[in-house]
Amino acid sequence: MATARKRPRPDVEESQAECPFSVIHPDPNEKEKKAKRRRQDSEDHPQPKILLQASPFSPMGKFKDPNNTMDRHYQVQPYQKWMDMTRYNSFVLNGVKYWSEGFIFVANSSTIERQKNPGEALQPRKKSDDDWVARILEIRASDEHHVYARVYWMYWPDELPAGTQDGKKLIQGRQWYHGANELIASNHMDVINVVSVTAPATVNQWDETNEDEVQPALYWRQAFDVRSMELSSAELRCKCNRPENPDKRLFGCSNDDCKKWLHDECLIHDALVKTYKRLGTDKPHKPTPVKEEAGESAKRPLSPSETGAAQTAEQSIDVKPEEQQHTIKLADVEKALPAIKAENATNVSVAGTEPKRRGRPRKSELNDQASAKPYEGLFEGVIHSERSPPVLEITDLRDSVTGGDKSWTEPVQCLICGHEIQ
Repeated sequence: MATARKRPRPDVEESQAECPFSVIHPDPNEKEKKAKRRRQDSEDHPQPKILLQASPFSPMGKFKDPNNTMDRHYQVQPYQKWMDMTRYNSFVLNGVKYWSEGFIFVANSSTIERQKNPGEALQPRKKSDDDWVARILEIRASDEHHVYARVYWMYWPDELPAGTQDGKKLIQGRQWYHGANELIASNHMDVINVVSVTAPATVNQWDETNEDEVQPALYWRQAFDVRSMELSSAELRCKCNRPENPDKRLFGCSNDDCKKWLHDECLIHDALVKTYKRLGTDKPHKPTPVKEEAGESAKRPLSPSETGAAQTAEQSIDVKPEEQQHTIKLADVEKALPAIKAENATNVSVAGTEPKRRGRPRKSELNDQASAKPYEGLFEGVIHSERSPPVLEITDLRDSVTGGDKSWTEPVQCLICGHEIQ
């Protein structure tokens, strides 16, 4: 089974801390079989024990296997040298106290390079170039100069390896829904020399079911199981059923029977698609006429907007038949009925029409329809959430179209129930 590539441990430099320990993950069932065959256990040469690390992470989302706990069997090698060291609850480095189960920043090659050249302008850094983040599982030391920590690594989304399974997709690296301060918990275990620790870290678990929770610092919501290369699921939002990016706005439907959260970009996309269908590439937007005074309105018929018809409809249209219509007599209709009945008795295919498709469209077709942007370069939109209620402003980018408004506002409507968002 594929596993995540271990974080590279470069050749030791004078600024980097040496660590003589490594972690392996033997199969406990296989080990028991070998022990039974060999019967080599003795007091002088005890067999190295396979230990189980209970995962400190409990993601809100799920894995494919509902029984997956991210617990992992392990051995630290050399086993006896590790076990002979004293176990501690904490350590103090440069006057700062670090506790077992706490989060830490750990220096990597990029950190060392920045420390060597503090005044030198470096290339723009990605999140994965920042200090690594880890959670301390265990602290052991032989003396004050040899202190080590067994850790679980937290991944920056940029570090997700190729072949990571996110739902039904195989991905690599940061996804569109990952926030700038987002980390991913893992069961990727390692042993480090604590001299490489640069600072304590504050990392919170984000409970996505708490819709009022705001994440001001580092946080995690998903977990990555390095054994199966699988990400736990994230809470799905909106009509599109995609996760939330906490750095982007969500709008909550004010209808008590709905209360769904909607992506900013989905609301804008839906409005622009409707605008394109209504105006196309050449029709100007004409505002709905303002209702006249009561005295004037009594003298004219109600407009479509006043009777509840679609407000986007034009006021009237002149019907120009191609040929002059004659009065139709009842006798003419009765003569035509037998011919119509005979024609309906046979299967008639109308030229220019496609046969009706059976069954539901494929999901890929639905996704293509949802992601298509025929309005690109023609219209753009922005939601003004500072207004009450919020409004969606649409701008007409078509220079060749004249005779209408180039900018107008519309109410923001829920994509699920159609209720106007207050």
